[in-house]
This record gives sequence, C-alpha cells and structure tokens, in this order.
Amino acid sequence: MPTPNTPKRPTSNEPDLLDRSKRAFTDRAAGRHTGRTRRWVLLIVPLLALAWLAYAYQQTLYAPSNEPKHMLTVEKGQTYYGLIDEWDKDKHMFVAPLAKLYIKTHVKTPLHSGSYQIPANASFAQFLDVLAQGEKVAFVKVQIIEGKTAKDLYRTLKDNSGITNDVISQDGKRVDSAKLGLDLPAEYMPDGNLEGWFSPDTYYFNEGSSDKKVLSDLFKRQYSALMDNWQNRKADLPYANPYEALIMASIIEKETSVPSERNEVAGVFVNRLRKNMRLQTDPTVIYGMGERYDGNIRKSDLAEKTAYNTYQIDGLPPTPIALPSIDSIHAALHPNDTDSLYFVATGNGGHKFTSNLTDHNRAVQDYLRVLREKRAQGN
Repeated sequence: MPTPNTPKRPTSNEPDLLDRSKRAFTDRAAGRHTGRTRRWVLLIVPLLALAWLAYAYQQTLYAPSNEPKHMLTVEKGQTYYGLIDEWDKDKHMFVAPLAKLYIKTHVKTPLHSGSYQIPANASFAQFLDVLAQGEKVAFVKVQIIEGKTAKDLYRTLKDNSGITNDVISQDGKRVDSAKLGLDLPAEYMPDGNLEGWFSPDTYYFNEGSSDKKVLSDLFKRQYSALMDNWQNRKADLPYANPYEALIMASIIEKETSVPSERNEVAGVFVNRLRKNMRLQTDPTVIYGMGERYDGNIRKSDLAEKTAYNTYQIDGLPPTPIALPSIDSIHAALHPNDTDSLYFVATGNGGHKFTSNLTDHNRAVQDYLRVLREKRAQGN
C-alpha cells in the first residue's frame, strides 16, 4: 500500500506531459521564426532587385561617358537600337535592354542620316537627345596623311572649299607664321618654317572654319604630344631640345611604314648620333631636293651639299622633313636599346637591321636579289 502523500512515479509506458509540452512550445516558436525569416526574404529580395535595377537604369542612361566632343555620322538605314553597339560601354555599367526600353518609351522622332556633333562626356540620354532633335551639323573633312609635308597640308586646306583662307598664301605653299600667332621660339621655326608642327590625322571642322583655326588646332595637338613625350623621355638621348626630337620623329616617319619598326629605327639613328656617324638617310636628301625630285636619287644628288643631305652633313637636318605621327614622336623619345647601326628594306615589307657594315652589305645584296626576282616575275 502506497505511503500517503508520496507522488506516484510514472511508469515507463506513461508519457511525460511536461516534455511533450516543451517540445510543442519549441516547435511553435521555430515555426514562427521560420515564417518571419521567409517573410523578410520575400520582402528584401525584391527590394534589392529594385535597387539594382534603379542603379543600372541610372548608370545606363545618365552616367557621363569619357568621350571627347566628336562627330558622329549616321548612315541611311541605321536605327537607334543599332547605335547602342557604338556607344562607349567600357567605363560604366550599361544594360542594353534598359537602353532599348528607354528608346521605346522616350524617343518619338525617327533617326535621320547625317552628321551630328556629340558633346564631351555626354550620357546615353544626352546622346539620344542630340540625335532625336535632328540638328545635323554641316562640316568639312580634313585628312592629313602621316609623312606628308606642311606644304601638302597647306595645299589641302587651300583646295577645300569649306575652309576659308586667312593665313595660307595664294599659291598654297607658305603660311604667314606671324599671323598664325603660334607660341614658338624662333629657333623652333627657322625662317618661319613650320614643318613638322601639325599633327596628321582625320579631322572634322564646321563648314566655314578658317585655315588659321585648322592649323592652330593641329599645332596644339602636335605640340602637346611632343611636350608630353619629352617630359617622359628615355634618359641620355642625344637631343638638345624637343625640336630636335621632332626632327628625328619626322625622319622615322619617312623611313618606315611598319609600326613595330619605329622604335628600332629610332634606336639605329640614336646609336649613329652617339657615335658621330652621319645619318645617311635618303628621305632627308629628297626633302632637300624639293620639286627637283623626280622619283629617283642619283649619285650626284647624294654628293650635293645641301642643308638636308645627311650623307654630307653631321647630325640632324635643320628642320623636320615631314609631319610625324604621335607614334613616331613617341618612338624618337623612346628608342629601342639595340646594337643596330644599319637597316635596309627586305623587298617584302619591313627592313633588315644589322650592327656592322659587312652584314649590312649582305642585306643590301639580298634586297637587290629580291628586286631582280620580282622583275623577272613581272611584279
């Protein structure tokens, strides 16, 4: 018989009501927590997606580009959607579907062919606005080929009906350097000679621009390129000043049309200057001959004592001999470290570089052999 007031011990078959109650409470709490987490996820994910979409929209449509002011030519048949591929997308986030959505909802006017002036640092929305307004620009194209001379440039501008005459002479051979008003020391333009000082490239100017405006812009670009490269030039170069580097750049420009050879050609001429060897470069002779040059250089031409005959003079000629590209300016001030002192055409494009006269003469014979073979084949 049980002792009075003594709790009855549960048997092994009786459930523990307290434990069951605790587990039920825990399960309900866990369920409530999971539900809250799920609701937060369902709320936050869409908000994050909307935030990303808003940021992407802003970047796509309104972030400024890094493009300078430039001309854009729209060809007949082009579409707004097609121009998306021409947009600078490298500097910021750009989502093409958002751009297309903007075009569909905001651009109501058709795209017309013609030339448009795109402002500097324009956003994509500004870019589209310029096109949608349809304000085409009347412009003239000025193309200056690398290696051409200042006189070639003057004649090009003189013959361009869209450029007004202000500083170029009537015969198209000279320019009034005083009227042009370039900020150059006299020793950088001997006798007013501005050879080399205009950057060759393709340019677009508003119709009616003056030759003074064109030449001033080309000069500023060339001067800036020269001075930037001069400040960062290789050490111990045999140039007394930036103008001598410009002279060298013009020789490099005339000696090779192969971009990968420019720095090696520069290295050859720098080595020859350091060794007090004459440059002996044909393009300087041709420049000195002027209009007498008929496509051939004769022994008498090489023997003629002119200021530009580097077979007869020491060092550099007195002025550049052409309009050098920015790449040639860079090469003149960053020549290769090389042992080469000579080079000759291979006859198949490019040049053979050698460090001694024996190898050079052998390369010359190889070149002559290639020419004979081509003539025999009728090429």
